[in-house]
Amino acid sequence: MKKKYKILINWVVGPIIFIWFSFSIYNQITHQPHLKDTWKQIFQFTTKQKVYVAFAFLLMFLNWGLETKKWQILIKDLEQIKFLKAFRAVFSGQAFALNTINNLGEYVGRVLFLKEGNRLKAVSLTMVGSLSQVLITFIMGFIALFFSRILFHQTGLGNGGINTFLYTGLMFVLLTCTVLLTMVYYSLSWITKAVEKLWFVKRYAFLIQLVENFTAKDLTKILVLSFVRYIVFVVQYLLLLDVFKVEANPMLLALMVCVFLLILAIVPTIALTEMGFRGTISIQLIGMLSTNNAGILFTAAAIWFINRVFPALAGSLFMIGIKVFKR
Repeated sequence: MKKKYKILINWVVGPIIFIWFSFSIYNQITHQPHLKDTWKQIFQFTTKQKVYVAFAFLLMFLNWGLETKKWQILIKDLEQIKFLKAFRAVFSGQAFALNTINNLGEYVGRVLFLKEGNRLKAVSLTMVGSLSQVLITFIMGFIALFFSRILFHQTGLGNGGINTFLYTGLMFVLLTCTVLLTMVYYSLSWITKAVEKLWFVKRYAFLIQLVENFTAKDLTKILVLSFVRYIVFVVQYLLLLDVFKVEANPMLLALMVCVFLLILAIVPTIALTEMGFRGTISIQLIGMLSTNNAGILFTAAAIWFINRVFPALAGSLFMIGIKVFKR
């Protein structure tokens, strides 16, 4: 591509993306249900509630900081990148993710911060990180479903509205998927080598070859970081449930949040409908423990804003100076 066209794209695409994402985020926020009530609730917070909200917000930086560290480890054999630059890339990925099904656009936002020749190669490496997070979500979701059944009976809340036959079938399917995912995750090197031999893949094998370099130790390290991120998600939810006065057995609340995260990982959503979906599922699950539906909805909205909207907005700002072509 001629130099003048590269310069044009570099200095025009960034601002256009910023304007597009900013309008998209604004549109999604203003069309969310109960927006006015949420703001009124915020301005009536006690000191304790404000501290909890601030802590939940700070945990967002820890959450994405852990994801940044994961990404650095994943792409270390492809390109060495400083933490702050990687952090900007992760936030920019959220700006793209907010406009695509199940965060698929996240990869695009991240790889734009890498050298031109490394961008496509980084996609497969980034997908390994996503797989690790899904695997942790499945593992914790299975554990949550198992123990929630026991606690529901112990606390006199019945079986949580789940038919015994359906529950058993669900647990079997979930366990099977979890075992298969674990096997796939720890066999990525072997699977990649096998896939490269396929006639329609050979030409593009260079895009996935670096996945072969992941050892069991590397994959376990990524999995541990994914687990810590998961714990951060749960703590954020519990803090905000307390803020909005959703009172119930703390252990059951934590288990229902784990089930909620499992459903989010399974069901395809786009950001435009995600808030409504989050609110509906939250009420269905946590509503079995508390009648404070408004508090449950406020919590879902706050989590969505802290973990999704704010990073996306910050990421869209980082996109202003991004150069699509480095040279």
